[in-house]
Amino acid sequence: MSERKARVERNTLETQITVSINLDGTGEARFDTGVPFLEHMLDQVARHGLVDLDIQAKGDLHIDAHHTVEDIGITLGQAFRQAVGDKKGVRRYGHAYVPLDEALSRVVLDLSGRPGLEMHVPFTRAMIGGFDVDLFGEFFQGFVNHAMVTLHIDNLRGNNSHHQIETVFKAFGRALRMAIEHDERMGSATPSTKGAL
Repeated sequence: MSERKARVERNTLETQITVSINLDGTGEARFDTGVPFLEHMLDQVARHGLVDLDIQAKGDLHIDAHHTVEDIGITLGQAFRQAVGDKKGVRRYGHAYVPLDEALSRVVLDLSGRPGLEMHVPFTRAMIGGFDVDLFGEFFQGFVNHAMVTLHIDNLRGNNSHHQIETVFKAFGRALRMAIEHDERMGSATPSTKGAL
């Protein structure tokens, strides 16, 4: 398989973001976004997905974190789509269940070529530290719209909002890793009866 790497820059009046990704990495991560809790979550994706991530962002955090978080999701989605390429020979589907103490989440992913998000996380509080939990939906919506993937996220149980979302991001990393893995039995075929994804 050819090298699956990409670097994308996104510059708007609200944010300036650069994302570098290596889908065949070792889980190395480097972040400078001004949003520490999101960085903590993205670190889970890198470590559990064995994806190298470098995300640098400057945003209008004096207003709030909304634009920065959403635009990181968008730019990460664009970089992922470039890096994954034509998807020949990959598993296409990925899924994972991840527990953390009392919390349990399931993430199911399809490299479908179509954006779709179903996210069901009944957060037990609205803020985790200074982070608005609504922004996780914005992040994942931005990602799927530009990665062109179908993503189902379900937090099945949990009392601690930090644990709820951490299980989601860990499961997302694991599901991503499974979906982008090379399937030896697939060879160089496209995993679709349409012949394209």
